[in-house]
This record gives sequence, structure tokens and C-alpha cells, in this order.
Amino acid sequence: MNLVELTEFLVKSLVVNKENVSVKEFESDDEDTVIIQVLVDNEDMGRVIGKGGKLANAVRTLVQASSYIHDNKKVRINIDSF
Repeated sequence: MNLVELTEFLVKSLVVNKENVSVKEFESDDEDTVIIQVLVDNEDMGRVIGKGGKLANAVRTLVQASSYIHDNKKVRINIDSF
């Protein structure tokens, strides 16, 4: 499972509107960094971010750990709504 698939799986397990989740990977200026953009429904933002940002940090930690095991790249995850 690559980083985008892992991120999508984790986010979809948190939200109600699973069909409105979009996860894309973008290139970074730094070759050792991967940027992942997560778009969720506006109603699901609270579920993804969590109280005090704890759920968002947990998702970032899990994806970063997977990256260290496989690619050894730094991961930045941006979460936004539409």
C-alpha cells in the first residue's frame, strides 16, 4: 500500500461522506519530501481533524512511519474541505 492509498484508507475510516474524500500526491521542491493533499466534505472536517488536532496528527504519524519504513521520505499532509 503506497502513501496515498494509506492516507485515503485512514481518512475514509473517519468520515461519514466517504465518496467525497479526495487524496492526491504532489511533488515538492525538496526531493526528500512528499506532499499529500486531502480534501473532505465540510461536514467531515471536525471528524478528520479531531479535538485539538489529535486525529490529524495521528494520521500524519502513521503515514510518516510508513514512509520511513519504505521510502525514507518526509511527508506533509494538508487537510482541507470543499
